[in-house]
Amino acid sequence: MIQVRSFAFLALLGVVSFACKSTSAPPVPVPTTITLSAATADLSALGASTTITATVKDQNGAAMSGQTITWNSADQTVATVSGAATGTIIAVDNGTTTVTASSGSITSSAVTVNVAQVTAALAKIFLLATIIVVGWVAITAVNMAAALYLQRFPLDVVDNLLARKHRTQINILKRSAITLLTVVTAAAALMTFESVRQYGVSLFASAGVAGLVVGFAARPVLSNMIAGVQMAITQPIRIDDVVIVEGEWGRIEEITSTYVVVRIWDLRRLIVPLTYFIEKPFQNWTRVSAELLGTVFVYVDYTVPVDHVRAKVEEIVKASPLWDGKVVGVQVTDAKADTIEVRALASAANSGDIWNLRCELREKLIDFLQREYPGALPRRREHVVADVVLTQPC
Repeated sequence: MIQVRSFAFLALLGVVSFACKSTSAPPVPVPTTITLSAATADLSALGASTTITATVKDQNGAAMSGQTITWNSADQTVATVSGAATGTIIAVDNGTTTVTASSGSITSSAVTVNVAQVTAALAKIFLLATIIVVGWVAITAVNMAAALYLQRFPLDVVDNLLARKHRTQINILKRSAITLLTVVTAAAALMTFESVRQYGVSLFASAGVAGLVVGFAARPVLSNMIAGVQMAITQPIRIDDVVIVEGEWGRIEEITSTYVVVRIWDLRRLIVPLTYFIEKPFQNWTRVSAELLGTVFVYVDYTVPVDHVRAKVEEIVKASPLWDGKVVGVQVTDAKADTIEVRALASAANSGDIWNLRCELREKLIDFLQREYPGALPRRREHVVADVVLTQPC
């Protein structure tokens, strides 16, 4: 009997406990976090304002209304903040500060406030303009220094070897300096922008792979630049040199950082990469000096009096103002089946004079042979022998 009563009492106690649990009230919401509508705020003028909304959330992430929110600025000399659920930020002075919202014992994450009035933007523009002007002044100074230096070495003289040497070196070095100044000026101007500076840091971090890619892509440009440095030091060609390139006779008119301009005798321009003069053979008639030897070949009959021809060649050359007074001579350089080859040799101070002297000597020598020794001009001899056949009379 006692056991039955105990069991009934325990059963009743369990029913009551279950009933109490099923009818208990839900937990009370407790403010847990504060979220803000923005993470940064930028103000471009003093007195300018912007608003940020704060939302208080409970332990379940649900928004709670009616909560008291207090706003705080870390540096009120830069910006102030006031309001309830929505805080109003007002710019006071240039600078950066942080704004937070709190409710009871909880505090939101900080909002970064940047105040930069128009004068700061103007200061950046002025800095950018200053960098560009300094770069322009430096480039102008390089051009002026090169021009003043080269005034000491005119090209319109008979022996202009020294002038051509200095002009070639100065022009190549000037272009290299201008290229370097341009790159430095552009880099300094771009580094005034924060986004570009951060981009540069990220590029520097990947400089290994990027350097290989850029180096491979810029290989022709870099090879020409290196060839320009080699040419400035070794000087296989100089400004106003007389050269034969790809079978064309001309003068070096311009040497840039990547190519060379050759002015051909008929005023055409031949554009040749710098690497051509480092890697391929070519003729330079004025490498050591402007003096040149010119030859004139005539083909005459075996009966020509060579001594008379030699005397006439010396007379023609010595009477010409184009001759430099150094070399003149005549030699028989070959004997063919029908003619002999006579070579007349003369010298002149430069390539232009030697060309004109050769043409003058050739014309006057042909005229001399036509007037004095017409029988010595090239001719073909034929000796015909008739076969005589004797027959017996029938």
